[in-house]
Amino acid sequence: MIILNQRQIQQKIKRMAIEIFEAHADESSIVLAGINSKGLVLAHLIAQEIEQLSSLKATICNLSLNPAEPLKHPITLSLEHKLLKNKVMILVDDVLNTGRTMFFGFKPIMDVIPKKVEICVLIERMHKSFPIRADYVGMKLATTIKQNIEVYFDQSVALEVQLT
Repeated sequence: MIILNQRQIQQKIKRMAIEIFEAHADESSIVLAGINSKGLVLAHLIAQEIEQLSSLKATICNLSLNPAEPLKHPITLSLEHKLLKNKVMILVDDVLNTGRTMFFGFKPIMDVIPKKVEICVLIERMHKSFPIRADYVGMKLATTIKQNIEVYFDQSVALEVQLT
C-alpha cells in the first residue's frame, strides 16, 4: 500500500527544510549527516530545499554503519571531525523505527563536540527500543511490528513510501 507518493514526499521534505532553517536561521552553516544510502539521498534533497529558500549552507556527509551488526563493522563519518566542532549536526535517515540505527549513529560523534545534534527522518514509526526521538519528521506512522515501511528512491528522487 502506498503511503506517500512523489509529490507528497516532496512536500514533506520542503516542510522539514523550512523547519530546519527556522530553527537555525542564526547559523551560517549546518551539517546534514545522511545515514547509509537512503539517508544520504534524503540529506541531499533537504539541503537543496534549504539552500533554495535561505542563505544557510548545508554541508552533507555520509554516516556509514551496518544496522544489523553495528559493533562488528566500523561506523564512519565522511567528514573530518574538526569540521564538526561547534557545528549544528543533523542525522538524517529515511525511517526511524526502534531507534537502534540512530543510537549507534551517535558513536563517531562522541569523538567531537558539535554545538548541537538533532535527528531528521521522513517516516517515524512508534516501536522504540532506544531513547531516540526525531526533531524533524515528515510523517509519523503507527504500524504493527510485523509491517514494514520502505522508501523507494530513483537515484536522487524519492518516488514513494510503501507499507507492506
